[in-house]
Amino acid sequence: MREFTVDEVIAAASVSAGWLLEAVARERELESRSNPGARLAGWEEGHGGRTSRQARRVRADMVRRLSRESGAARRAAAICLARPSLSGYSEELDLALSGSKGWTAVELAALLSVVRSRELCYWDDVWLSRVAELALGFDAEERAVLREPITPLLWAVADSGIEVVRRRELERAIGEVLRRDPGELSPSVLIPLDGWAVILRGHLGDVPPPHLVRLVDHLCEVRGPRPAKKWRARCLELLRPADAGELVRVALAAFDHVSGGGDPDGGDLRPIVLDSNVDTARGFVWAAVLLRTGGLVPALTELALRAGGVRPGVREDLKLAGAAINALGDCEGPDAMTALWRLQRSIRHRALRKQVGTALDAAAGRQGITPGQLLERGVPDHGLAPDGTLTRTIGDWTAVLAVEDAMTVRLGFRAPDGTTVRAVPAELRESGDLRALRAVRKEIRRTLSAERARLEGLLTTDRTWTYEEWARHYRDHPITGAVTRALIWEAGGEGHLSGGAVPEATLRLWHPARARPAEVTAWREEVTERRLRQPFKQAFREVYLPTPAEEETRVHSDRFAARIVGHPRLYALLKERGWRTGLLGSFSGGPGAEAAKELAEGAWRVRFGYETAGAGERYELTRAVIGQVRFERCDGRSWRGTELARVPPPVFSEGMRDVDLFVTVAAVPE
Repeated sequence: MREFTVDEVIAAASVSAGWLLEAVARERELESRSNPGARLAGWEEGHGGRTSRQARRVRADMVRRLSRESGAARRAAAICLARPSLSGYSEELDLALSGSKGWTAVELAALLSVVRSRELCYWDDVWLSRVAELALGFDAEERAVLREPITPLLWAVADSGIEVVRRRELERAIGEVLRRDPGELSPSVLIPLDGWAVILRGHLGDVPPPHLVRLVDHLCEVRGPRPAKKWRARCLELLRPADAGELVRVALAAFDHVSGGGDPDGGDLRPIVLDSNVDTARGFVWAAVLLRTGGLVPALTELALRAGGVRPGVREDLKLAGAAINALGDCEGPDAMTALWRLQRSIRHRALRKQVGTALDAAAGRQGITPGQLLERGVPDHGLAPDGTLTRTIGDWTAVLAVEDAMTVRLGFRAPDGTTVRAVPAELRESGDLRALRAVRKEIRRTLSAERARLEGLLTTDRTWTYEEWARHYRDHPITGAVTRALIWEAGGEGHLSGGAVPEATLRLWHPARARPAEVTAWREEVTERRLRQPFKQAFREVYLPTPAEEETRVHSDRFAARIVGHPRLYALLKERGWRTGLLGSFSGGPGAEAAKELAEGAWRVRFGYETAGAGERYELTRAVIGQVRFERCDGRSWRGTELARVPPPVFSEGMRDVDLFVTVAAVPE
């Protein structure tokens, strides 16, 4: 007996389930007649409601009849309901599939052919899992007819909005249907819908060696930012063959060679790696760490910056960025610490910043130092000499890059005759060496900016340094030294500029809140007389001390309470000053929000609430009212409210200084 072709099965299904297609057409006609546009065209007021009820009855009758169908009739109904034009009938399709039996491979191939151009939605996972279950019920020989029509379905599922866990289950099931041999690489691994996976598939070839298949299958099992010890041990075994290491190196390089594509302005960006491949990508990241692959730290740093949303052109991918960050925390050497230092100052996403902090804690713990010490020891010097200069010979000229102070990086040129000029010589303007030197200057400026921010943050800490430690990591560092030299340092209870500290002293950064008024006045006169350009306000820094009213309220301050500020400006200032805050609005975060900032390297926290005080057109928030300010001390993993009198003076002063800035700059006329 001749077997029907796929096209013949589809045509026969349309005839057998003609009643269903007629019911769908009738329902849609009634729905179109019940829409508001039809009523405006002259329909009576109650007519739309009646036709809408009639449409619902038609659909209910269709569902009742469908539930009574069985055998070939029910399978035919399922094939018809799989049409792209009937995507609004997913529940009915699931109903048809749930009670259908006796599928042949050709009939299922017909259903898959119909589904081929259907756009999948997040609710389609239920009926798709039934289709995959039916396909897995056939033996390897019968599945041959399914492979061609089910391949596009795998790609459609991978690029759909179905929930991640359910999507991976579907991909694995479809991959098993497509797998011809248990020893081959499953098509659900490295789905070739992103450039990274395409590169790896091309490197592996059509028939990868069994040991590489086992390696890739193992790498897929990474389910978090850090793999378990058992996974690492097994991975090291699988990485022993030379071509396994080469595959890992190709994977690491491929991250940098592919782009997400899409709109560079962010309208339709795609990630570096498709979400369906991200677990495999994380596995390759950790395999590279275990192998200590060459160029590992720069590659992981760039991957974290791109996937972490710092670099333009690709969509943010928190899973991949988190894997790169945590992998850097497992790398040894100063380069890895410098990379983490850079990421901490570049990445803005809260969850990723927390992972950077965790990686720093882990790295510091291995070295027996604090994260703060790790950061100060990881500041890059960018190849500068101890005096803060970098000299390069370009043609007949000598280019000199010099850090003059905490704000200034100069690039000058010395001619063969010894004369010095600041303007770029004409013959060097197109030089690649000059472009490279300018890139170094840009990085130095970024490091200077980050060091200014880091040292300003140290104002709230009670950290101290021995003279030797301070001299090595602060005074004598070619970049940090430029920031350090114009600051006041406290040693032996007295303030000193960096040149006045004595070798026997223990030093800490001077803060006017800890000093007597006469001492503050003296230092302000000294800074003025010497015309010192401090990298941030120190001698002339505003000081805030608890008032009698705050001593009475004990645990909160009403100093800035009830002040009206512009909400957009307040929100911008909070982000600029490193405060965390929630959404404020009638629909998102509600009428109230809270802002908080950690001080003293996470030992203290200042917070205040603010509420909606006015909205403009389209419910856009325009004003907010400030609430009480409170201080809390870190107690393990929680925060404990503290009386204002017990808050260290620099912590109290810095917290109140920020809030005063907010209410002053964001103030609105009454």
